[in-house]
Amino acid sequence: MYPQRELIRLAVYKAALRRDIAVRRICCAAAASRLAQPVAWLDRIVAIVRQLSPVALFAAVPLSVFVQRTVFPRRKILGSLLRWGPLVVNAARGFGSILRRSGEPSNRSQRQA
Repeated sequence: MYPQRELIRLAVYKAALRRDIAVRRICCAAAASRLAQPVAWLDRIVAIVRQLSPVALFAAVPLSVFVQRTVFPRRKILGSLLRWGPLVVNAARGFGSILRRSGEPSNRSQRQA
């Protein structure tokens, strides 16, 4: 059917292709393990937190606030913006809708005309 040379060439090509697939499989496994490291850390943290008693969790809240203030001391400005931002945005939208309505003729003036 096939000449011997072509069969040898196909066998060599098949072996090279299998080597390439094996190398790519190893590279993909290494990349997946690097990507999975943060998930593994998070899983460890969740397991530790589940082992803690509920009282310890209440103590962790003030500790996290203290750590946040020491690590991010300029967070006060951002915290203020996050706290008051939605109120300011909603007030601006309300004033904008009032201003838009004031430019339109009201229903009462249309009825009188």
